Amino acid sequence: MSASLRHWWGQRAPREQRMLGVAMVLVGLALLWWLGVAPALRSLRQWETQAPRLEAQLQTMRGLQAEAQSLQTQPPLSTAAAQQALQSTLGALGTSGSVAVQGTLATVTLRGASPQALAQWLARARTEARLAPNQANLSRDAKGNWNGTLQLPLPGN
Repeated sequence: MSASLRHWWGQRAPREQRMLGVAMVLVGLALLWWLGVAPALRSLRQWETQAPRLEAQLQTMRGLQAEAQSLQTQPPLSTAAAQQALQSTLGALGTSGSVAVQGTLATVTLRGASPQALAQWLARARTEARLAPNQANLSRDAKGNWNGTLQLPLPGN
């Protein structure tokens, strides 16, 4: 303590010193609660409500990891096999999708594809044809359907 603070403290009556001491202890305990204990308790309560959702997300991520690892171990498709597999996946889009191939680039054109159909087609293109879009020019119409083009690079062998 500084000399002036000790001098000020010494001028207080013993009863006042006790009351100030109790007040400082209470303020210290309140700060400890406010800064240390309460945030930890709040985190624990949030964990109890978020744990099932986070566990489900973790399981989904592990499934995606396993799928990615299995895709990485598969041998690459030839250009012709990739084109054929891509054509077979277009069934997921129904009449709203068509494909045009130029060299080692496939362009899929969408006209009113539903979000569900597009998601299903993207998953099939990734797993069956082992292709993923590298460029997309898409827009949504008033009904929420997708229009535009997706470009997928084909294997170059």
